[in-house]
This record gives sequence, structure tokens and C-alpha cells, in this order.
Amino acid sequence: MTQSGDARQGNGDCQGGGVQYAAAFDSGTTALKGALVARDGRIVASASRDLTLIIDGDHREQDPREWWRAFCDVSQDLLRAAVKQEADFAPNQIAGIICSGQMQDVIALGAGLEPVRNAILYSDGRAEAEAEQLGTAYPGGTARFLEAVGNRLEGCLPVPKLMWLRNHEPETFAKIRHVVISSKDYLIAQLTGECVGDVAACSTAGAMDIRTGQWDAALCKAATIDLAILPELHKPQDQIGTVTVAAAWSTGFAVDTPVYAGIGDAGATTLASGVSKPGQYNINIGTSGWIATVSPEPFTDKPGAANLAFGVEPGFVNAVPFLNAGDVHKWVTSVFTDGNYAEAHRLIEASEPGSNGVLCLPYLVGERFPVMNPNIRGAYVGLDPDTTKADMMRAALEGVAFSIRQGMESFDAEPTAISLIGGGAREAAWCQILADVLEHSIEVFANADILPAVAMASLVFNAPGLLQSVCERTVYQPNPDTARTYANAYRRFLNLYPMLRTMD
Repeated sequence: MTQSGDARQGNGDCQGGGVQYAAAFDSGTTALKGALVARDGRIVASASRDLTLIIDGDHREQDPREWWRAFCDVSQDLLRAAVKQEADFAPNQIAGIICSGQMQDVIALGAGLEPVRNAILYSDGRAEAEAEQLGTAYPGGTARFLEAVGNRLEGCLPVPKLMWLRNHEPETFAKIRHVVISSKDYLIAQLTGECVGDVAACSTAGAMDIRTGQWDAALCKAATIDLAILPELHKPQDQIGTVTVAAAWSTGFAVDTPVYAGIGDAGATTLASGVSKPGQYNINIGTSGWIATVSPEPFTDKPGAANLAFGVEPGFVNAVPFLNAGDVHKWVTSVFTDGNYAEAHRLIEASEPGSNGVLCLPYLVGERFPVMNPNIRGAYVGLDPDTTKADMMRAALEGVAFSIRQGMESFDAEPTAISLIGGGAREAAWCQILADVLEHSIEVFANADILPAVAMASLVFNAPGLLQSVCERTVYQPNPDTARTYANAYRRFLNLYPMLRTMD
């Protein structure tokens, strides 16, 4: 690839004059996205490239070399756009490069940091047998594993998948000299020549002591995995290296541009939502959803909870997934309005809070939080001849809100702040339902799409207030009368699952 001379010059002292920028990237499963963020939080340029998912039966893989090609293309797009957008822009004004990325992968590299095979992704659970072997070999078994790692021992974790590679692909396994856990760490290796991981992403490896932020030697011994192949552990805000000459030619970034450890995608989302201390909660309503907070200890007593060492702030990111969220909205919209979301909104608002006595248990696909039961299915209760489709539409969204409240009541800290992101946040009536059901104000970010990049840039600039300075938000306040109506309906809702689970 041919780059301009300026793009290859040393970074030098980028603080000596001119505007400073941070290059922030997110390496997901479907796309690699990049943004150039100015020190004042402005998004100067953005670009993305789609990625290929390789599916073979139950196996889920990607080619790390495609990640790097996409990264180089996106980087060059950003720099070209910045030249057009910003007066006197030069690559040596970039104060740092920082990435987030999918976690819980096995990215096996040879001595030259080249992939020895495709990456095995977080969604690939091929190593259940090896997880059982590790549970038997590790002193204290699965209970001790949960206490040390902060997550349950399952076949989707990287360490059991490394054991699977040794058992099923011994020739490939013999070539491994380095393993990284997040897609962004492969990009960092190509940029700097360093194999590192951040403590948030590496909490999903299945070998890190979540409290010390160090690899657990006894766990690695039980798995017969050499500690030396695992990446060096860092906090997300640590500078871990600089752009090499070869990487500068490929990307257009200046030689010696600082590169930071970055953070796994769940940690980045938590950071972008403004959650940094106990009592702050973020609710994500996508097709499925999760509740995330930060606590002094991992949630080892809650079914389905995932725990990460945060690194950015003291404490642990606790993410509790629930399966039924935006899929419920999509289902009722399809059934009652043939997929017309504007009509669905009108119907939801046409019914009264409490849906005229109709309750919905929204477990369309089973549930894992606040109950863990893959076989339970949804139900309506309280239908009568006067029930309308508006009542049934609203009851379904209220049911999800009641389920979220039930889950949040199992958390340790009373909420001081609740934010909402995801596709569900676009339905204003649902946002108000959540505020009334939770009896708490709800902050909905209008510009949620840019916040992860700004949050990452704040680590480069060491500017914790940057995120708050650019947030555009709508605040939904609970209505006291409606909240009382929902408190009564919620008590009835809590009886639904105990009654219906006998019908599994």
C-alpha cells in the first residue's frame, strides 16, 4: 500500500501544537468500525468495513487477517476524510490509537504473530467436554473456578477451547506461540508487535484471577496450558506500545503513534453508558438485552451473570443478560400491526397503564434472568371480552419492564442512575413504561452511536468528563400515580412464573 510521506513520519510531540485526535476502533463480529475523535469530543470522521462469519455446523470462526485488512482500509479512510474536514490535519496530531473488540475468542498466533488458524469465536461452544475435564482437574472444581475467575466454567471459554485444539488439532496446536483473547488484541499485535490483553476482555478467558488481574497458574497447570503463550495483562488506559514502521505503511498512521490496551466490547459499552460505580445501571434493550453495573465484588450468586474486571475504575463490571427484550416488541408489532412500528406506538399509547388488567409473561424463548429456565414460554393472563389488541401490545412491553424490575431487585446497590440504550430506547412509550415500573428516572441517549468512540477517546486524552460533555439525552421521569398502578400490577406479575412453570 502506498502512503504519503507525512503518514509515515514519526509521531513526535503531538502535544506541541494543533488539534489533538484519538483514533478509536471497534472490532465486532459483523463489522469493524473506526472514528477519529477530536479532543473536544467531535467525531471528525468515521468509516467501517463488513466482516465475514465462517459457520461450519456449530463452529463459529473468523479469519484474523480479514480483521487487519479491514482495519487498514478503515484507517486510511479516516485519514483521508480528516484531511478534507480539518484544516492542517496531519497524522502526527493523533495522540493515540485505542480499540474495543469482541471478547472470549481464541486467536492463536505463531512466532511471527501470524494466525496459525481461524479465530474461534465467543459464540462457539465446541469445548464442553474439555470444560468438564478442567472442572475435574482443577483443585476445588467448578465452585472454586467460579470464585477465582468470576464466571462459570463452560465450553465457550477460551481455555477449554485451547484444550480442544490440543486434543483435536495437535499439529496446529504445536505451532502456537501466542494466544490473544479479543479481536482488538490481534490488531494491537499487528500495530505494535506486542501481545497484550486488557483485564476486562481477559476476564472471559477462563484463566485470569478476576480479583488480582493476573493469570492463575494453578488453572493453567490443570488445563496443561503454558502460561508463556498468554498475553501480558494491562488496564484499558495503559499505553502498551507504538506503531511500527511496517504498520505505518499499511495504515497511514505515523510511526511511533501511541497505542493503548483498550477494552473488551462489554466493558466499552459499560464505560460509554456512564456506568462507573455501584448504584449506576445501564439497561440495553436489543433483540435480547442485559443490565450492567459496577460492583465491589463479582456476581457469583446470580444465574447467568458475567463478570469482568473493569480496569478503568475500581470494581467489577457485572452484566446480567435477559433473553426477552426487543424480540417481544418485534413479535407483538408483527402480530397486531403487520410490522408497522408507527401503528404499534399508537396502540401502546391507546391503552391505559396496567393494560386494563392484562398481564403478559414475556418469556418467548425461555429465560436466563431473572429466572433461569430455557423451557418456559410466554403467556397472557387476565383477558376478557373487552380486551383490545392495544391492551395486549402494552401488556407485552409492561411484562418486559416487570421482568427487568425483578432482575434489578436482585442487585445489591439501590439505583442512583439508570440509563437506557439499544433499539428499544427508540420507543418513547416503552421508555416511559420503564421509568414508571422502576420508579426511577431513565436517561436515554440520543447519540448513543457515537458514545463508545468518545468514551474510548477519553482514555487516550485522560479526560473523564469528555463523555458527559457530548451526551445528548432525554430524561423520562416516573409519574407517581402510574408508578402506584404498576406496583400493584407487579405484585401480580411475580405470581405468574411460579404458577406457569409447572406447565413446562
